[in-house]
Amino acid sequence: MKQFDSIWIVWLICVCIWNFGWPDVPATADVIVAIILSILAYQYKHYKY
Repeated sequence: MKQFDSIWIVWLICVCIWNFGWPDVPATADVIVAIILSILAYQYKHYKY
């Protein structure tokens, strides 16, 4: 199994904070935020290296 990198862990923490911090938002907002955070993590990973 491939070892998780720190960027993925930060992404997961941010998604959890979003989901538990704002539980009343619609599911579409959850998906949109997860996608935005994923794009930002991807951009950061490729900018960093």
